[in-house]
Amino acid sequence: MLFNSFEFLLFLPIMILGFYLIPHKYRWLWLLGGSYYFYMVHEPELVLLLMTSTLVDYCCGIWMESSTKSRKKWLLALSVFTNIGILISFKYLDFFATIVRDIIGLVQQTDAEENNYGFSTFSQILLPVGISFYTFQTLSYTIDVYRGELKAERHLGKFALYVSFFPQLVAGPIERAHRLLPQLKNYVRLNVDNLRRGLIIMAWGFFLKVVVADRLGIYVDEAFSDPQNHKGLPLWISAGFFTLQVYYDFAAYTAIAIGAAKTIGVDLMSNFDRPFFSPSFAQLWRRWHISLVEWIRDYLYLPMINNLKMGKVAAIFAVFFIIGLWHGANWTFVFWGLSNALLLVIEGGTKKWRLKLLDRMGFSKKSINILGTTVGFPFIMLTTVFFRSPTLTDAFLYFKQMLSITNMHINILGNYLELFLCFLFIAIAQTIHYFKGNVKVYELVEGKPTYWRWTLYGSYVFLIVFFALNRQNTFIYFQF
Repeated sequence: MLFNSFEFLLFLPIMILGFYLIPHKYRWLWLLGGSYYFYMVHEPELVLLLMTSTLVDYCCGIWMESSTKSRKKWLLALSVFTNIGILISFKYLDFFATIVRDIIGLVQQTDAEENNYGFSTFSQILLPVGISFYTFQTLSYTIDVYRGELKAERHLGKFALYVSFFPQLVAGPIERAHRLLPQLKNYVRLNVDNLRRGLIIMAWGFFLKVVVADRLGIYVDEAFSDPQNHKGLPLWISAGFFTLQVYYDFAAYTAIAIGAAKTIGVDLMSNFDRPFFSPSFAQLWRRWHISLVEWIRDYLYLPMINNLKMGKVAAIFAVFFIIGLWHGANWTFVFWGLSNALLLVIEGGTKKWRLKLLDRMGFSKKSINILGTTVGFPFIMLTTVFFRSPTLTDAFLYFKQMLSITNMHINILGNYLELFLCFLFIAIAQTIHYFKGNVKVYELVEGKPTYWRWTLYGSYVFLIVFFALNRQNTFIYFQF
């Protein structure tokens, strides 16, 4: 079910109303049923994968607590094998099969297309929505139980709710069990402040999605669909627009998820912390998709450094290869991940030299931060060309056309008003993000007189209704 759909606008009030009317001891069942319905709306059979991951990790968690150290390792291996096996089968099998097919074609010096060996059938496998998110979420549970950092959950239904909680099921945040499970068990009283704040955060998310992100997407789609016929400045603008489109689109989903959860007394973690105001690439990645970056840090990067004794540079490239592949089974995502790793390594390796040089040139710390923010965005923008392009060939063509500064006509859509609105809404969104972040927008109206608050509410609704694009686009991160 899409957040930006009429079905969800009907579904959520029913879930909230039922939650507060049902006795506390049955609320988990209400939320679990609603979460499974939320997931099953379009492809009901795919819920079997969700249930498989849930059941395997529930059993592994309980068995670990009463097992020897060696048996714990086997149980952890079972959990990892099941979850990663499902993920690979449904998301990466066609990608790996294509690589094998190409290698066979290269070795035999034949056309790779003649050596399908049935591999093409893998491309017909439907990618389950949200599989990368709930796989990582349930894996973190079994790893934490294995490490002794978490007690195994004995209630199957409440554990299933932790894995499938509908606000963050499809695109995160990737919650940890020690944060989310206790909240799902707490008794929650009806709280008007939570309802109001949750709805305001959700409204902000809808604005980011249907007014800003989808509007930028029109320009981006035009430029990336046919870079051969565009050159120079329009392609630079489109790359910048896409970088912001991804951010607003994903921040929108996160805001709606956090707001929906807050209406029933659950606080999800913030997934963004004003990333494009970061003074460095390292800071940007700490503030971008925080739940994924922290997951990668705790379960991959630090074990690589501490247990495998891998060097930091090698570990950075390894984890960013995984981050890229996590985003999609395509070499474009791998190049996107590795290009970001390269930026981080270069930045870290030259940090002392750069700071010393800028200090000698008389730059203050504040000036250095502003310079880092200003200079950093174009580099991040360039990496997103890989993220958006369907193939590496398309990406390199896009780069080539960007360097041909022969076209200064930026209005490739032929609509100056829409182009103006793109820049206007970017300015509005970035200003609010700078002062309030992504989930504290309710502070803009709290403490204001009643008439002023309702004037703001009315103006905001009018803004969304009048400027929203009726495209009902899926969220970009649904494909991951």
